[in-house]
Amino acid sequence: MSKMNSRRSGNFSGGDSRAASEHLSRKVPLDEVWVELNEGIRQIFSHRSMSKPRYMKLYTHVYNYCTSLNQTPDMDLTQSARFSARGSQPRRARPQRQRGGGPQPTRSGNRSGNSGPHALGIGLYRKVEELFKVLLGGVAEEARDLRDASILDHYSQEWERYQFSCRVLHGLFAYLNRHWVKRECDEGHLNIHEIYSLALLAWQKNYFEPMREKIINAVLSLVKKERDGQPINTRYISGVTRSLVELGVCSDPISADSRGRLLEYYKTTFEQVFFEDTATYYATESTNFLRNNSVAEYLRKVDQRLTEETRRCEVYLHESSQAELAFKVEAALISNHLPSFFAEFKNLLQNLLVDDLARLYTLVARVEGGTDELRSIFEAHIQEEGQLAVANACPPGTADPEVYVKSILRVHTCFSSLVESSFNNNTTFKEALAKACGVFVNRNAATESANTSAKSPELLARYCDSLLKKGSRLSEENELDAELSQVMVIFNFIEDKDVFQRFYSKMLAKRLVQHLSASDDAEAGMISKLKTSCGFEYTSKLQRMFQDIGVSKDLTDEFKASAQGVGIVDFTIQVLSSGSWPFPSASSDFALPAELELVQSRLTAFYSNKHNGRKLTWLYGMSKGELVTTCFKNKYILQASTYQIAVLLQFNDSQEHTVRQLQTATLLKEDILMQVLGILLKCKLLTCPDDSPSMDSVVSLFLGYRNKKLRININVPMKTEAKLEHDATHKHIEEDRKLLIQAAVVRIMKMRKTLSHQQL
Repeated sequence: MSKMNSRRSGNFSGGDSRAASEHLSRKVPLDEVWVELNEGIRQIFSHRSMSKPRYMKLYTHVYNYCTSLNQTPDMDLTQSARFSARGSQPRRARPQRQRGGGPQPTRSGNRSGNSGPHALGIGLYRKVEELFKVLLGGVAEEARDLRDASILDHYSQEWERYQFSCRVLHGLFAYLNRHWVKRECDEGHLNIHEIYSLALLAWQKNYFEPMREKIINAVLSLVKKERDGQPINTRYISGVTRSLVELGVCSDPISADSRGRLLEYYKTTFEQVFFEDTATYYATESTNFLRNNSVAEYLRKVDQRLTEETRRCEVYLHESSQAELAFKVEAALISNHLPSFFAEFKNLLQNLLVDDLARLYTLVARVEGGTDELRSIFEAHIQEEGQLAVANACPPGTADPEVYVKSILRVHTCFSSLVESSFNNNTTFKEALAKACGVFVNRNAATESANTSAKSPELLARYCDSLLKKGSRLSEENELDAELSQVMVIFNFIEDKDVFQRFYSKMLAKRLVQHLSASDDAEAGMISKLKTSCGFEYTSKLQRMFQDIGVSKDLTDEFKASAQGVGIVDFTIQVLSSGSWPFPSASSDFALPAELELVQSRLTAFYSNKHNGRKLTWLYGMSKGELVTTCFKNKYILQASTYQIAVLLQFNDSQEHTVRQLQTATLLKEDILMQVLGILLKCKLLTCPDDSPSMDSVVSLFLGYRNKKLRININVPMKTEAKLEHDATHKHIEEDRKLLIQAAVVRIMKMRKTLSHQQL
C-alpha cells in the first residue's frame, strides 16, 4: 500500500486570499466527507493498495473538515463532551495564542457560532472510534472458537496487520492529531487520544480484553510445552508480549515518556500471571527431580534451566522481565533447596570435585547471603583436613621439619587452587582459607605433643635452615627462591613470629660463622621477604649480621697483610657485634693451645690499635680449625672444633692421658670435656678401656686409625649443648616477651593518665 505521511500545516498556498476566505466561510458537513473517509479507512485496514492522489484526497477531506466553520451537530457533540460530572457548567476554555498577523477568534466566539477558522474534530473523532469497533468486532468473531496455538497464530497475524494499518491511518489524520487532539489534551480531557492510540485502545477493548484469559492461558500452555522439551513457534508468544507492551502506550499519553507507566499494562495482564505460573512449575519440577536424582545432577539441571530462562526472556519477553524472572526461578530452584546444597557441599569438598563445586558456588551466590554458610563449611573443612594431615605426617614424639612443612603446604596449595578455580577467587573464601590455616598451623598434633604452640615456628625455622645450608637438595637459585616463598606462606599464618625470629637468627648465625650458607643471595632474599612481611625492626639484627661478616673479611685481610713474615698459622677472624648476634657474651674457661696463643695476642693488639676503646671477647665454643695428622698410616686433615683441637694436641706430648690430665691442660668443664671425648672416641681417633669414661680413665691415641676420606669433619654438635641451647632460646623468648608486655602496659597507663608519673 502506498502511503504518504504529510507534514503540511493545512494552509492554502498561493496569493489568492479570497480563495482561502471562501473555503473558511464554507460549511463542510461531516456526512459529506465521511462517505469517502469510511471507504478509505476500510481500504487501509483491508490492506488494499492505495495511490498517492487517493491518499492525499483523504488527507484533504480531514483538513477541510477540521478547518471549516462550526457545524451544529458537531457543536452539540463538542459541548456535551465538555460538561463536568458535577454539574451543567461547561469547563472554562483557555484563550488561544495569536499566530500570524491577523486576529484569531477566541474559543468562546467559536463556541457561539461566530464566523472564523477553527479546528473541529469531535464528530469525525467519534466516527473513527465507532468504525474501529465495527472492524475489530469482525476480527474478534473470527477468533471466538480458536484455542491454544491457533488463537495465538490468529492474534499475532491480525495484530501485525492492524498495527501497520493504524500507523498509516495515524499519518492520514495528522492534522486532526496536531491541532484538535492536541488542544483537547492540553485542556485536560483524558478521554481524547491521538488516532494511533485510539486504535490501540479499540484493539484492547474490542479484541484483547474479551479474550484475555483465553490468550494468556494459551501463552502459558505454549511456554510449558517448551519447558517440557517440545518444539514451539516462539513468534506466537513474542507477538502477544510485544502487543501488550505497545498497548501500554495508549493507557496514559500524558506519561508517554515514562517506561514504568508504559509497561504497566504488560505487567498487570501478563507478567504477574507468567511469574506465578513459572514459580509453580519449577517448585514442582525441583521437588520431583531431587526425589529421584542426586544433588550433583540437580545442580547441572538448575544451571541448564537458568540458561534456558535467560534465553527465553531474550526471545519473547520484554527485557524488563529479566531480573524478576531470574529471581523467581532462583527462588524455586535454589533458595528453597539450600539445605540440600549445603549438605552436598561437604561431600564435594571431601572428594574435591572442582567442576561441581564451581557450579554449586555459582548457583548459591545468586541468593543473597547464600555463600555465608558455604564459607563456614569451607573453613571448618580446611581445619579438619589440616589437623589430619599434620597428625598423619608427624606421629607423637616425631616432628621432622621437612615433613611437617610439606604436609601444611599440601593442604594450603590444594584449597588455594580450589578457591581460584571453583570459587572465582572470592575474597571472603580467601579470608576463610587464611583463618582456617592459621588455626591448624598453630594448634595441631605437633604442637600438642610439645605442649606449646611455639613448636610450629621452631620447625619452620629449622626447615629454612635445611634449605639454606650447604648440601641442600635444591641446587638451582630459582628453585630455592620458590621454596622460600612457600615457607613465607606458612610464616604469615604463624602467631608466635618472635619464636621464629629467635630460632632463625641463631641458625643464621651458625651458618654465617661456620660458612655453611648455600648462597648469600638466597640468605639476603629470605631476609628481604621477612622484612616485607614484618617490617625493618624484625630483621634489623639479621641484616647487621651480614654487615659484620663483610667487615670481618676486610679486617682479616688487613691483619694478614700486617703480619706477613711473622710465621703464624693461617687464621681468619670474625668480629661480631655483641648486640646483634645470638651468642653468649662470655665463654666458659678454656686454655688456648700454645700453637694458637701467638696469633691471638697479635690479633688482639692489632684490633686494639685500630679501634681504641673496644674490647674483644673470644667465643671459643663457636671457633673451629683444621688439624693435619702425621701419626697415622695416611695423612688426614681433621676439621674440628677448638675444644677438640685442644684435646688432640695434648697427644703430641704423650700417646696416653687420663681424663683429669686433659682437663688440667685444657681447663674445660667436666661435662663439656666428656662430650668432646665422647665424639673423639666415637670417631675412633681415641680409645678407652672403660665403656663409661671417668676422670681417672686413661685415654689413648689410636694409631691404627683408617678412613676412606682424607678430609674428615669431626665437628658435630653435642647433644647436651643442643638441648641447653634449645632451652636457653625459649627462656630468652619469654624474657623478651615480658619486657614487651611491660612496655605496652606502661604506654597504656600513660595514655589513660590514671597514675602519677612517679608511681608509673
